Amino acid sequence: MESVSHEHRKFSPNADFVKNAHISGEEAYRKLYEKSLQDPEAFWAEAADELHWFKKWDTVLDDSEAPFFKWFEGSRTNLSYNCLDRHVAEGRGDKVAIHWEGEPGDARDISYAQLLREVCRFANVLKTKGIKKGDRIAIYLPMVPELAVAVLACARIGAVHSVVFAGFSADSIRDRVLDSETCMVITGDGGYRRGKMLELKKIVDEGVADCGCVKDVIVVKRGEEHPVDCPMQAGRDSWYHELVADVSDECPAEEMEAEDLLFLLYTSGTTGKPKGIMHTTAGYQVYSYLTSKYVFDLKPDDIYWCTADVGWITGHTYIVYGILQNGVTQVMYEGAPNHPDEGRFWEIVDKYKVTIFYTAPTAIRAFMKWGDHWLDGKDLSSLRLLGTVGEAINPEAWMWYHKMIGGECCPIVDTWWQTETGGHMLTPLPGATPTKPGCATVPFFGVEPAILNDEGEEVPAGILAIKKPWPGMLRGIYGDPQRFKDTYWSKWGGRYYFPGDGARRDEDGYIWILGRVDDVVNVSGHRIGTAELESVFVEHPDVAESAVVGIPHDIKGTGLIAFVTVIEGRAHDDHLRKELVGMIDKSIGKFARPDRILFSSDLPKTRSGKIMRRLLRDIAEGKELGNTTTLADPSVVETLQKQYSEA
Repeated sequence: MESVSHEHRKFSPNADFVKNAHISGEEAYRKLYEKSLQDPEAFWAEAADELHWFKKWDTVLDDSEAPFFKWFEGSRTNLSYNCLDRHVAEGRGDKVAIHWEGEPGDARDISYAQLLREVCRFANVLKTKGIKKGDRIAIYLPMVPELAVAVLACARIGAVHSVVFAGFSADSIRDRVLDSETCMVITGDGGYRRGKMLELKKIVDEGVADCGCVKDVIVVKRGEEHPVDCPMQAGRDSWYHELVADVSDECPAEEMEAEDLLFLLYTSGTTGKPKGIMHTTAGYQVYSYLTSKYVFDLKPDDIYWCTADVGWITGHTYIVYGILQNGVTQVMYEGAPNHPDEGRFWEIVDKYKVTIFYTAPTAIRAFMKWGDHWLDGKDLSSLRLLGTVGEAINPEAWMWYHKMIGGECCPIVDTWWQTETGGHMLTPLPGATPTKPGCATVPFFGVEPAILNDEGEEVPAGILAIKKPWPGMLRGIYGDPQRFKDTYWSKWGGRYYFPGDGARRDEDGYIWILGRVDDVVNVSGHRIGTAELESVFVEHPDVAESAVVGIPHDIKGTGLIAFVTVIEGRAHDDHLRKELVGMIDKSIGKFARPDRILFSSDLPKTRSGKIMRRLLRDIAEGKELGNTTTLADPSVVETLQKQYSEA
């Protein structure tokens, strides 16, 4: 693979941040990183000692059955206990755990002691329903506090939660329920999104209609102000508020074995069948705790806000488990970033005096598109640290974030990781790592990356590999160990973990993510990642976002089609098209000129904000698009398809 990007801007953390950081300065990072590679068992044992264990481990790492690695074997612990009981026992029960804000403006502040009581009540409800350790429970809820309560209640009694993003289709629910043989679904009557109530219970009813394994459906009432039709099936369905009213608020935490299954989280697979990613207890507990502590430089007085949904791995690790284990206060928001207007996020930052803000590049590009005037009158001076998650961020979007949101003084942690990794793998440490716009920079402790070609040889630009196991790693694909080995461990003879991303290493040793390996295109003999082409377009001041896909070409091998979103109010015509082609010529070369540039108001995205390039390829190749109901806005695809055919 060739790399065509040229980014030389570099930003060091300010002296005050460095002085007060958990990891202070590059030398401190290097020393600790070397220790984590040379003696990983001692490093991870020391990190684990900061948490509560009913029984300590016999071995830190058992690699005898690789790639089915085991961490902290012989230990007994509980994540719900480490998120809640530990803080209450140490006198932090009155501290706010969650500032919750609903989209309509309703709000609740929940302390650690209150959250513990609510979790214990619901855990007791699950027990009265016959739920036992190892049972699988699907959770399909909006971003309300009961979502965190349900997750922690499952962890408390050893039930395995499978959170399904509230917005996925009935078919998506059915696939996940049947694959994991779910016995209970926890849902809501509805949830707010852009001023409307989504009728979640109806979607669940359709999804589980033919699922005989589901015996109970528990429904959280969200539609008090705007009631929705919510038929209740006698003998199966129950109201959450009625069930928790008459149970004890004391429930001892189950002592979980190290490799007991904690949760399943389904992610898309190339075959179309979702993969049930398995995460177990002890290793994930330690990894989620330590990555949260160091990457976000968490301090007792921080107000942290991750804008993701708990339906994604980001919400599991960096809303629920990692953040609550660290005992900080966080904001949890239910709705859309542009309701009632495009300034909503900045109003929330101002209202709660958020200090750490963690969001997706897709959201940042949307903020750019909406215009800087939405920041007017919003006080963002409380912010001390920014983060990005989800996909590689374009350098110009990084610069906008740095300038307009961070006031040019907040470090940005550009984090690369996956559902499968459980936590951050490549990331700056904010008090130690000079940053470069668009670069994931350096590995987290215990993570040893390499950039290889297909033969397993080290190359400057190629395929990312992870050479050592880490505690947060997935333990398999539910019910399909062979698929686990084939997908993640078959390349390079099973020696290394294969994440499926291309990468390059620069002159400072920093790692740049070039996008998915299947998003590499071969243009006139040049193998390049489409992410680098997209970043060139976003450098134009009128462009907010872009996506480039390759389609078969008789002469060049692959022709390039660019879909470009323009900032609202800016012109998009042949003049802009010529300027963008000129930027490609200058930055990369004429060989990388797109065959067509199509301007659009939006791009097809998943509910987590990732651009669905597969659908754009299908549009460009004139293929049938299939089911698009899981997109954030399915109408975008129809509009693009029409535009493409008429252009």
